[in-house]
Amino acid sequence: MHVIKPWRILTCSAARRYKDGSAARGTVGVDSATIALSGRAARKAKLRGVVLGCTTSYNGQSFLASDGVLSLGYSNISFASRAASRFGGRFSYCLVDHLAPRNATSYLTFGPNPAFSSRRPSEGIASCKPAPAPTPAPAGAPGARQTPLVLDHRTRPFYAVTVKGVSVAGELLKIPRAVWDVEQGGGAILDSGTSLTMLAKPAYRAVVAALSKRLAGLPRVTMDPFDYCYNWTSPSGSDVAAPLPMLAVHFAGSARLEPPAKSYVIDAAPGVKCIGLQEGPWPGLSVIGNILQQEHLWEYDLKNRRLRFKRSRCMH
Repeated sequence: MHVIKPWRILTCSAARRYKDGSAARGTVGVDSATIALSGRAARKAKLRGVVLGCTTSYNGQSFLASDGVLSLGYSNISFASRAASRFGGRFSYCLVDHLAPRNATSYLTFGPNPAFSSRRPSEGIASCKPAPAPTPAPAGAPGARQTPLVLDHRTRPFYAVTVKGVSVAGELLKIPRAVWDVEQGGGAILDSGTSLTMLAKPAYRAVVAALSKRLAGLPRVTMDPFDYCYNWTSPSGSDVAAPLPMLAVHFAGSARLEPPAKSYVIDAAPGVKCIGLQEGPWPGLSVIGNILQQEHLWEYDLKNRRLRFKRSRCMH
């Protein structure tokens, strides 16, 4: 996607503070943006009422090594909502392994994704990775799963999903149902801007107990910000061949997220792996972060309130 029209009107000052203590100040304005569409034909489309900001000062970890922030939240002013409404009410992204080589890139697309839709790319898709679109696939593509997307005022601007449970090695863990119920102080959201998955206290303790039980034969090491880290190096200097149990998140509609083991027992340092989860407060929301989402294609269908996902190497 290429923004080629400058931002210039209806400006005002603004300040923003994030949960980790990071803060930014700058100017916010509203303008139209002209973007290039993917596909063979060199076509463009205009988005009106786009909210843009220019940061004049900032502090904290959230802005280090970043060129900017693209708002994907569910709100009237987010870029995602504006772009999705212009292109079929959908947007999708695919996140590569966070340790992948620099030439492997994630991508973001606005409009029906060919991996889930029979609609052809030439009908208009805005893509943030200018590359040829893949061959269209039917809506019922192999491996595709879907679950209701919960766009609740209590969780806005986040995208919530209904979690039914978590299993480890095929065993459904004993987690109170209230943990996944917004009305009882729980609930779960997907957040592409948070790296580590954070589970409310009862869920976190159940999951790490099940995982750590199967890793009990490995030497424990200490490494912040993780609670469970292990020396993964054998006396010969090679990686330990320790089998990792499958973790699955069960959503409403019989959909299951079954991430690769490297997404929840992650490489934290040379020869060290950690259970890549953090404990969150209870009551409180659980957050499915971007490392657990990696190597999956996610489509947010805002119009029909559906979340679709499937395993993918993110080759676009």
